[in-house]
Amino acid sequence: MSPTEHCVTRNHIEVWHQRVLPPGTERITVWRVLYGSLVPIVVWTGIASFVHIGFGPVPAGVLVGFFALAFLVGFTIRRKARHTVRCALYGALGGVLDKSLDGF
Repeated sequence: MSPTEHCVTRNHIEVWHQRVLPPGTERITVWRVLYGSLVPIVVWTGIASFVHIGFGPVPAGVLVGFFALAFLVGFTIRRKARHTVRCALYGALGGVLDKSLDGF
């Protein structure tokens, strides 16, 4: 396994759930990345649900579109930096969820 294989957004996950990740460098699964991101996932699911109920499906779709765009930009930046596809996927997912809650 190459050193870039372990470039997942470890700091983001440790902020939300300190005991989710094993100590040291180890291959992790996408489920562990999602488990480490439970707080942002719950917050944004609640916001999207409120927007959908209060304003209809179009504004909620726009919100989801912003997340998809941010994910694609993060993935592209990581791939251009020569990260592996796996690392780029996990890093983009963790990065979007991490940066989305900076304002709270």
